[in-house]
Amino acid sequence: MMVNIADAKAKLSELVEAASRGEPVIICNRNEPVAELRAMEVARKTSRDLTALYPDWSVAPAFFEPLDGDDLDAWSSETGDGWRDAEARPSYSPRGRRPRRRR
Repeated sequence: MMVNIADAKAKLSELVEAASRGEPVIICNRNEPVAELRAMEVARKTSRDLTALYPDWSVAPAFFEPLDGDDLDAWSSETGDGWRDAEARPSYSPRGRRPRRRR
């Protein structure tokens, strides 16, 4: 199905319905094809089974055990990064560089 832009504006809902049924819809500008309207692929709703890719991979039972007190404190601190105070946290800012001047 080939449609000029003016007709596509007037019949957009019909063209979308046709494309969803699998019909190819070509939109033309002065009878020159410029765009194609087609249906989107359906997104996967289930998780992928990766056992074929990693047949020997398994999760150790210790993974599901609760964390001990020190590990739990590190994960649930106020900063969220495991550092209890700001002085002990490493600095990642570049040293010796001046800020850029705005023009």
